[in-house]
Amino acid sequence: MVEDLAAGTRDLYAAAEERLLGIIARQLAEGLDAPGWAERKLSAVQAMRRASQGVVDELGKAVTLEVFDVVAQAYNTGHRAAVAELGALSDASRRLVDDLTPNAQAVDRLAAETVDLLTDRHRSILRNVEDQYRGIVAEVTATPLLGTGTRREATQDAMRRFADTGIRSFTDRAGRRWQLTSYAEMAVRTSVGRAATEAHMRTLGTAGVDLVTVSNAPRECPLCRPWEGKVLSISAGGERTIEVEHATEDGRMVTVHVAGSLDEARRAGLQHPNCRHSVSAYTPDITRTDTAEPDPEGYEAGQRQRAIERNIRKHKNRAAAATTPEAKRAANAKVRQWQGNMRDHLAAHPDLRRLPKREQPGASNLPAPRRPIPDEAHQAARIRSGDARTPREMSDDELTAAMRHGDLTPEDRARIADEADRRDAVALLDRAKPNGRLVDDLTGFSDDELGRVLGHVDTPDALRVAGELDRRDVAARLPGVRRDLLGLSDDQLAARVREALAHQVDDVADLAAEAHRRDLLARHFPGGNLADDLTVIGDDELAWSMAYADNDEILRIAGEMDRRDAVDLPAPAATGDAGDDLLADRDALAEAMGPAPDPNGWGALADDAAFSDELAAAIAQQSARDAAVAEGSAPVLTRAEARAMYDEYVYRQYLQAEDDLRGVLLSKKAAAAGRSPITLFSGPARIAHANASDELKQWWLEHGRLTQAEFISKATGQEQRWAAGARKNESDHQNKR
Repeated sequence: MVEDLAAGTRDLYAAAEERLLGIIARQLAEGLDAPGWAERKLSAVQAMRRASQGVVDELGKAVTLEVFDVVAQAYNTGHRAAVAELGALSDASRRLVDDLTPNAQAVDRLAAETVDLLTDRHRSILRNVEDQYRGIVAEVTATPLLGTGTRREATQDAMRRFADTGIRSFTDRAGRRWQLTSYAEMAVRTSVGRAATEAHMRTLGTAGVDLVTVSNAPRECPLCRPWEGKVLSISAGGERTIEVEHATEDGRMVTVHVAGSLDEARRAGLQHPNCRHSVSAYTPDITRTDTAEPDPEGYEAGQRQRAIERNIRKHKNRAAAATTPEAKRAANAKVRQWQGNMRDHLAAHPDLRRLPKREQPGASNLPAPRRPIPDEAHQAARIRSGDARTPREMSDDELTAAMRHGDLTPEDRARIADEADRRDAVALLDRAKPNGRLVDDLTGFSDDELGRVLGHVDTPDALRVAGELDRRDVAARLPGVRRDLLGLSDDQLAARVREALAHQVDDVADLAAEAHRRDLLARHFPGGNLADDLTVIGDDELAWSMAYADNDEILRIAGEMDRRDAVDLPAPAATGDAGDDLLADRDALAEAMGPAPDPNGWGALADDAAFSDELAAAIAQQSARDAAVAEGSAPVLTRAEARAMYDEYVYRQYLQAEDDLRGVLLSKKAAAAGRSPITLFSGPARIAHANASDELKQWWLEHGRLTQAEFISKATGQEQRWAAGARKNESDHQNKR
């Protein structure tokens, strides 16, 4: 079915062999009778090797193209043969076959294996040619010295033997050395046979056909003869008899004798290299399986034809390797003689067909270089003929080339786009989650990339991603930060920098500031959290970090700042009077904190002009008041300042009472009403005593309870209008107890 597909490859190797023989013959014949012939021939080894290398390089390119073509053609032939056998299938089954075949991956795999098998042995061709060349020079040099012939005769004899044996550069597992053309033809015929058979069996298997029958080929060899006309199974092995349903009559069972599996038959020799047998679908009770008639005489006649062809090729090779006109004429006479024998043999066996290509060692030189197929067309063809796995098997460059081709359908382009998206996702996860763990620094990923990562992380990591996005939202509200740069990845930001430097299309300072912001975040917020060690962070950067910190982290930053600017605080006052203690603590803190830096110095650092003006006015007002206090015309504390201190006084009293009384501050009625205990420490005495517990009333008797008017009078030294009434009310309520 596909045997002749290997002829092209055989012709390529035959042409290469003829050219190599011609190179050696011409090199040896030049200056054959001149003195110093051997020295000149040995010095010309490199020139001869370079010429041979050119032939081998051309051969490798031509063989690669030829093998891929013939294997694909064989695969399609096998597929078409199976489809023809399945003509009676239902429409659904035929559509299934069409969807699953042909298989471009199988074709590429078989072709690549064959190309590797052949080209891997090209290295030994040059070694063989060089060894033969050196051997002939040595033999020819010794012959005249022995007196057994002339140099010309010795050269011709050596070249004739070389032409007879050919370039034997291939050695099989059994140690047999194969001639160049024979091995190449055998390898390619085997490959195309495998391709056709694989496509055939795959198509039949897809359609649910498991039984096949072996063809009856003429002039079969002894290995294949036992299997002719037999029924074989594609899947199950072993000789057996089975019952199968009739092909056209529902419910009718037919007995079929299965000789074994197809794999068992192949292991026994069926479909060996150069085998002409094929298999086809077996249709129960429809396909004829008559006993095949053996044809040993036909086999012998076919082998005799092969022998005559080998002799014709041998003498044509001798003619190509001839170094003298006489040797060339003799070789051509032998060619004509064997061609006559071929005509006689074919006349005696009319069933045989003459194959002129098998008699040619190479009609001419290697074929002209083929016009290379554009890479875009080649890659687009792979997409169109492949299956769902094809885009995944192609490189990025190959997918790009396929996209450039204009013949792809929208569905094909969608498959390529889906594969590109999958690869982008894999590459993103390789960067964002190496070894399955989310990286610590997320600042280098764009908003879009972080959004795509969210679907591939667990809840804790998703919270980290959300935290990074929140920090970007915070940064967008800060002065000097460009929102359009926050969502870029590091690669995109670097590209913007390069573009800005090259074309002045952006502010390089803004881009550098964004890169610096990311560096600070990566250093001070590793893993999205404030660094454990704050002692190594400078004051400015520590203050900068507060904008991105949460509440707990801000407290840590404040604690670190307090540690750096630590002040020895005085001990709290303990006069026994809460109001006096509060005023004494205020004066002690003011003394410990002074002298404060001049606001004119640190205020000038403000960038806001309005703030600077407000600060200057406040400084002037405070200076005037300080002067009035010094003169005694103004109190040390204003009433507004005293009111603010009263809130602190109330809170201190509440905390102290809460601690001393263990929370028993409200009466049962007030507690049931849900009243807040802290409200009892300010406001009118009648309301406070009406809701206070007896324990709290006793505590007030010992520690005092000042209303706001009383506290302001005490703090400012100026009697308030309501202070006396408040003291009387408190005294009256205490006396009622």
